[in-house]
Amino acid sequence: MKTVLIIDDEEKLRGLLARIIKAEGFDVVEAANLKDGQKQLAQKPIDVVLCDVKLPDGNGVEFIATIKPKYPCIEVILLTAYGNIADGVQAMRNGAFDYITKGDDNHKIIPLVNRALEKANLQKRVEQLEEQVGKRYGFESILGEATMIQDAINLAKRVAPTEATVLLLGETGTGKEVFAQAIHNGSKRAGKPFMALNCSAFGKELLESEIFGHKAGAFTGALKDKKGLIEEASTGTLFLDEIGEMHIDLQSKLLRVLETSEFIKVGDTKPTKVSVRIVAATNRDLQQEVKEGKFREDLFYRLNVFTISLPALRDRRKDIPLLAQHFVNMFAQKTNQRIDGMSEEFKQRLQQHDWKGNIRELKNVIERAVILANSPQLSVDSLPFDMQYQTPQQGKLLSAFDLASVEKLHIQRVLNHTKGNKTETAKLLNIGLTTLYRKIEEYGLG
Repeated sequence: MKTVLIIDDEEKLRGLLARIIKAEGFDVVEAANLKDGQKQLAQKPIDVVLCDVKLPDGNGVEFIATIKPKYPCIEVILLTAYGNIADGVQAMRNGAFDYITKGDDNHKIIPLVNRALEKANLQKRVEQLEEQVGKRYGFESILGEATMIQDAINLAKRVAPTEATVLLLGETGTGKEVFAQAIHNGSKRAGKPFMALNCSAFGKELLESEIFGHKAGAFTGALKDKKGLIEEASTGTLFLDEIGEMHIDLQSKLLRVLETSEFIKVGDTKPTKVSVRIVAATNRDLQQEVKEGKFREDLFYRLNVFTISLPALRDRRKDIPLLAQHFVNMFAQKTNQRIDGMSEEFKQRLQQHDWKGNIRELKNVIERAVILANSPQLSVDSLPFDMQYQTPQQGKLLSAFDLASVEKLHIQRVLNHTKGNKTETAKLLNIGLTTLYRKIEEYGLG
């Protein structure tokens, strides 16, 4: 039941309002002054407040300014015996939902409370969604118990509340954008724009336009002004992935942003001011790139204020089952499939793989396995071909020309297909049942 708090020192009027509102199915709480009203707010979940302007211990207009920061989802309707424009304007500035005259406007109370309740519910929903987004893109979304990843998370948490430029180092697929998003959400800029750009996806001219924007007529096809991502991310964070791929001519423009907080759009003559935090990432050795003249030394030192190295997945193998199960749950839900888990052999193959594509590769492998799954438990035959030939004992690939290995794999697949029915398996393989049993024993198949 939704709750309305009435704060009014006139007992008869307060009682009348309480009866009117209760008759509409609301729960009503009463208070004779602001002190008691604050106690009720602290003790019970209140949705809408009806508050008198003139009270023995204070002013309702000022009261709104006090409670709104603490209870942003509560809507306040002010009641006054003598309405005046100045109070009404200030009340709305302080966050009042509405401002009405007592007695004369009693017929407006219920529709007004209902509208205030709709707004309060919407505010709560927005707050819940923001909390979910925070969890989805915050540090809670980074999975891993290995020491190396925990060290990286702790460093990111330390730097997040600052305005420092961050450089994320790591192989492709190690989760650099996830870290950048978490750093943004852990900063004072959370809730502001987060823009991401992969510098390797564009040529020099197009990348310049994407980052810095352009004026109409700056080049053929530039029919109107365009904001670049650095301007779109103003007051927020710009994540530049694969910064080592940026053309050296553009590096000087980025350096100017870091040094002066301003830039010049393509085709413009006037600088544009911007407040943006830069988080950059690369899988290259930028110090080596500096030595080879491919990356500006001054930009490297501006980016290298706070560096975090993200470990490769093969260096945190203990986290593979945890990450795999997370992706299994995610893709099973997306595809509306019942997947209870992974077979031990399936887990072994995951643990032994080199994961050159890191977490991104693992995610793709699990998505494929879920799509191909024909039972509630993921099995080896849903893995990519090369992983199916990986020997559990040695962690290496069997030769694709090894006939015994191919035969073993094929028999296992057919057994899985028939759910272990030996007679049906022998028929499908076009061999005798006795031969099948001998091969099962020879290859150690279940």
